[in-house]
Amino acid sequence: MTQVRTVDGRIAGRRGQATRTRLLECLGELIASTSYRDVTVIDVARQAGTSPATFYQYFPDIQTAVVELANEVLREAATLKDLAAEQSWAGRSGTVAAGALVDGFLDFWREHDAILRVVDLAAAEGDRRFSRIRMKLLNSVVQALTEAISELQRGGRLDADVHPAATAGALVTMLAASAAHTKAFDSWSVKDGELRSGLTRLVAWGVTGRKPA
Repeated sequence: MTQVRTVDGRIAGRRGQATRTRLLECLGELIASTSYRDVTVIDVARQAGTSPATFYQYFPDIQTAVVELANEVLREAATLKDLAAEQSWAGRSGTVAAGALVDGFLDFWREHDAILRVVDLAAAEGDRRFSRIRMKLLNSVVQALTEAISELQRGGRLDADVHPAATAGALVTMLAASAAHTKAFDSWSVKDGELRSGLTRLVAWGVTGRKPA
C-alpha cells in the first residue's frame, strides 16, 4: 500500500488512509453537484461523516484536495495513451484505431467531467498546478499519436511534409475541446453517435492522411 502522510508529516495508518480516501470521494461528489468554489471544508467533512479537524489532518485546504483528485484522474489517463499507442494505424485499421481513441476520450471525459471542468477552469485562470496536470494528461496522448504518424511516414504511408507533433497536437486539442463541450453539440441537435462518427473520421484522416474507409 502506498504511504500517505498527514499534513504534519506523520504516516497515516490503514484507517487514516481510508478516511482520506473517503474525504476525496465526498469532495468529488460535491464538485459534481455544485461549483467547486462554493464547496467548503465543513461541507466535505459533513458529507464524510467526520469533522473539519479531520479534514485538515490530510489537506491544508480545499484547493490542495482538488489537486489530489485531479492527480488521480491524471493517473487513470494512462489508458488514453494506450489507446493511441497500442493500435495499428495502417490501412483500414486506421479507422478502427481512430474510433477506439475517440470512444475512449469521450467516455473518459464523461466519467471525470466534474474534476476535468475544474482543471480546465483553474488552468485557464493561471493556476500552474492545474496547468501542469492538464498538459501531462494531453501530452501523453499527443506523444503517442506523434509516434504513430512518424511510423506511417517511415513506412512510406504518409507524406513527409506532414508535421507529426503539430498534427497530433491539433487532433488531441480537438478531442479535448469536443469532449468538454458535449452540451453545445446537444444544442446543435448532434447526437452522441453522430459526434463520435464525425470525430472518428477527422482523427483517422488526420493521422493517416487518407480518407477513412
